[in-house]
Amino acid sequence: MNRETVVTEALDLLDEVGLETVSTRRLAKRLGVEQPSLYYHFRTKKDLLAAMAEAAMAPHATAPLPSSGDDWREWFLENSRSFRCTLLQRRDGARLHAGSTPTGDLDRIRHKMAFLITSGVPEKDAQMAMLAAGRYTVGCVLEEQADAGPSGDLPADVPIIDHQAAFEAGLALILGGLMQHTPTGSTLPPERER
Repeated sequence: MNRETVVTEALDLLDEVGLETVSTRRLAKRLGVEQPSLYYHFRTKKDLLAAMAEAAMAPHATAPLPSSGDDWREWFLENSRSFRCTLLQRRDGARLHAGSTPTGDLDRIRHKMAFLITSGVPEKDAQMAMLAAGRYTVGCVLEEQADAGPSGDLPADVPIIDHQAAFEAGLALILGGLMQHTPTGSTLPPERER
């Protein structure tokens, strides 16, 4: 049993039972070991959850970084979409990620910030926009993952939420606000076919 195996099994357990029910006792039983053996790899449950959050972010953390020829507006949208898709890949993915510190991702974050600044986005606005988009994305996914589906208690005139459409609409508003502060970004990027 190594650290990677523990994290992989912990994520599989998360998908099966949800974040509230993940425990070191359950994980040890799943691995066929005594609970104290987990402390060789993770001193606390908080350390285990941090490692799980980092591993769960791997699809987003390995996505291509922006390059100088990219349209910063389109990249900004795609970066947030990638983050959302990654959070949705795991049960309670947004709850697992919320409050985690991306220490293993700092070089990538610096690259993304440098790209926005080089593209003409003022540094402070780039920082706030990335923070706002990240928190907005986590919040949207929290709501989506908590949604139990249509309720028979709602009046007939209450629309059913299309989570993806709502996410895209809010993301466009964040980008639109950022573009108001960016001399080079006065128009929205063209829509790409998906």
